[in-house]
Amino acid sequence: MSAPQAAEAPPSLPWRDALKVYLEPASLRMLALGFSAGLPLLLVLGTLSFRLREAGVDRSTIGFLSWVGLAYGFKWVWAPLVDRLPIPPLTTLLGRRRGWLLLAQLAVVAGLAGMAFNDPRDGLPPLVWCALLTAFGSATQDIALDAFRIESAATRKQAALAACYQTGYRLAMIWAGAGVLWVAAWVELPGLAGYQNGAWKTAYLVMAASMAIGVVTVLLSPEPVRVALPKPKNAGEWLQSVLIEPFADFIRRYRWQAALILSLIAVYRISDVVMGIMANPFYVDMGFTKDEVATVSKIYGVVMTLAGAFVGGVLSMRLGVMRVLMLGAVLSAASNLLFAGLASRGHDLTALVLVVSADNLAGGIASAAFIAYLSSLTNISYSATQYALFSSLMLLLPKFIAGYSGVFVDAFGYKAFFIGTAALGLPVLVLVALASRAAANGKAAGKAADQAPAQGSELAP
Repeated sequence: MSAPQAAEAPPSLPWRDALKVYLEPASLRMLALGFSAGLPLLLVLGTLSFRLREAGVDRSTIGFLSWVGLAYGFKWVWAPLVDRLPIPPLTTLLGRRRGWLLLAQLAVVAGLAGMAFNDPRDGLPPLVWCALLTAFGSATQDIALDAFRIESAATRKQAALAACYQTGYRLAMIWAGAGVLWVAAWVELPGLAGYQNGAWKTAYLVMAASMAIGVVTVLLSPEPVRVALPKPKNAGEWLQSVLIEPFADFIRRYRWQAALILSLIAVYRISDVVMGIMANPFYVDMGFTKDEVATVSKIYGVVMTLAGAFVGGVLSMRLGVMRVLMLGAVLSAASNLLFAGLASRGHDLTALVLVVSADNLAGGIASAAFIAYLSSLTNISYSATQYALFSSLMLLLPKFIAGYSGVFVDAFGYKAFFIGTAALGLPVLVLVALASRAAANGKAAGKAADQAPAQGSELAP
């Protein structure tokens, strides 16, 4: 059984070399591709809901339309096709990973352009179909991009690539959130009140054009070294290799550890996800204005998340992923206790800045280590499918529990809620410790097996 690569001995890498990784071409490419990945998300969810409400669409309909985002939760369903299915002639011209990336990006561009040219006041179905195309293309891009990242660098550099990816992703979310509103407001015709579809048309076309950053990066990037895959003899063997083998491979490699690893993936971000649902209602109930919350979350929050991602990437390369994974779990749970303290203080802007900054710093460190850990678990032959499964699994249980967060707050109050979300992180610490020990034991057993023949040859006559 192969030991999880995340458990390998921490590399004795000098700090200067650990920091230089962020200037390598692979890291810069991941920064640009992260921007391409983060751009569509708000345009089919948050920003779209703003546009629809301004156009007079009722809130219930807007709520149902948020199901467009389910495409991201079920991307593992078609991930096996992205892993194996060629796209003539793109696969021939660009390679397996870049071919799928370009196709997905073109789907996003087409979807955003369609959303630009459709006025919701003339009927929602055309706009919704374009939003679905954008979400599907975006989710497909995520699948191909995760595989591209995993196959583009060694395991010890995955945390740094993840940090660059997160940086680009966050910058894109700012552009797709605040930027699209700024563009729409800038091109509005003066003196006309109410919804102006022409302004939104321009804003969405600008967003579609912004995808050029990712398209150009894909065209200029080298294709990762291709893994030789055996050609199936028939349709049944192809289905076996595409749909069943990626999951069977994971079970074969980790055996009993598979249950432990999947349990850790399912709950690692539970403190953050459950707490995050009640964050904005909490700010409102504490008397913080929209301007205050926007300023703190968009400036301090984003800066500290980016800082945390880079710190997590460097520490993972310097100390090893499993140690930083434990650090991220501790910080994520502990930062929720700061919100419990803020609940006792009420409207205190300085305290809000400190709490949001600490929470986002902890989240950035945890995310960088967690993405690197997930990357280390994948088999390069099935990287797209297996990573899509992991990244979907990590949200299912937290999202389900988070649905009851409002009921808990109504019954026990915010302070008890934040303390409770911190307590949810305690099982995570146990699972990280068990996974680290199991990985270390597996690595030790592998070394012993490798040395056994040499020792036997010395005893041979």
